[in-house]
Amino acid sequence: MNTTRSESLFERSKISIPGGVNSPVRAFRSVGGVPRFIRRGEGSRVIDEDGNSYIDYVCSWGPLLLGHRFPDVIEALRGVLDIGSSFGAPTEREVELAELIREAVPSMEMVRLVNSGTEATMSALRVARGFTGRDLTIKFEGCYHGHVDSLLVKAGSGMATLAITDTVGVPAGFAATTIALPFNSISAVEEAFAKHRDQIAAVIIEPVAGNMGCVPPLPGYLQALRDITARHGALLIFDEVMTGFRVALGGAQSLYGIHPDLSTFGKVIGGGLPIAAYGGRADIMSRVAPLGPIYQAGTLSGNPMAVAAGLAMLRHLKTHPEIYAQLESRAAALCANPPAGVTVNRVGSMFTMFFTDGPVTGWDTAKKSDTARYAKYFHWMLEHGVYLAPSQFEAAFLSAAHSEEDIAHTAAAMRAFFEQ
Repeated sequence: MNTTRSESLFERSKISIPGGVNSPVRAFRSVGGVPRFIRRGEGSRVIDEDGNSYIDYVCSWGPLLLGHRFPDVIEALRGVLDIGSSFGAPTEREVELAELIREAVPSMEMVRLVNSGTEATMSALRVARGFTGRDLTIKFEGCYHGHVDSLLVKAGSGMATLAITDTVGVPAGFAATTIALPFNSISAVEEAFAKHRDQIAAVIIEPVAGNMGCVPPLPGYLQALRDITARHGALLIFDEVMTGFRVALGGAQSLYGIHPDLSTFGKVIGGGLPIAAYGGRADIMSRVAPLGPIYQAGTLSGNPMAVAAGLAMLRHLKTHPEIYAQLESRAAALCANPPAGVTVNRVGSMFTMFFTDGPVTGWDTAKKSDTARYAKYFHWMLEHGVYLAPSQFEAAFLSAAHSEEDIAHTAAAMRAFFEQ
């Protein structure tokens, strides 16, 4: 496979951009080799600068639920170009998007649009602290909630990939406000509340972890968190930046039947453009400025481009619920019958192949994976036209654009790797 142009661009980019990339995991540091510089996407595929075509299971790290250049989204963006890309003032589309989110996610009684998942989780935590008058947050090892200072404690995603264990650049006082506990352990949560009692403002969690690889909650785990937080007057925050509108129209909270107090959304609600949202109970969100004293603002929040793309995406999902059954069927076919020494976790169209024996239920078991073997697998698949995340500790994603032929090609490449 020719990679001459990607190699040249990577060398050039390293002069101007730290590590040659604008987000760390793109650098291929954990798997070796040269990152592919992408020229364009179409449906289920991406094409790199050397003309190589790949079946794409990164899907821009999750948001492209309908595939690249979905016609409704492209048409919506063309329409916005005729009126302007940013006003810094309210528009009707913002109201329509907020209404669509509220309709799909009943716990979101009020919604505030922002620009990124990091901004959404940062804002939701500030609201939780302001509403409760408490300072401490419980998060879970291996869960990544964006590069928020106080949440870069035992975070997953790129930090896990690059083996960055210390929160360099984060003041100790910020890190001290966060209690990191093992994912899927209720006893650890009970012990933390027993120790800190009325100091804990919120518990924040990815209801399906996606940033140490895909790790679903154990039966009863999310309900136990709901019960414990309610009992102690703390807020339960679901970080659904990755799972929202992907694992189900109403997100993981509809899939598992849990009503959190606050939620964060991103990825899919932008249809491929940068946008996110946080929201929840009206009595909590009514404390956000200009209604209340908890300040949060953003010039580009709710900008017409991102909102138009999000509206096109969510309206299509609302009118075509059969998409979720198709995603479930094809993802199940791809993940069936894993070989010896491999554990597959999947929830809907999110999945991870962990190169380890035994179940993966949290960071303590995920980190036992054979990352060297994953690197060999990654490059084998890449050479056979399949683009996966360049990290053992990331989820893979299916889109509605992935055909049965795509699944068959991918499965054949996987079988060939394990047989050779």
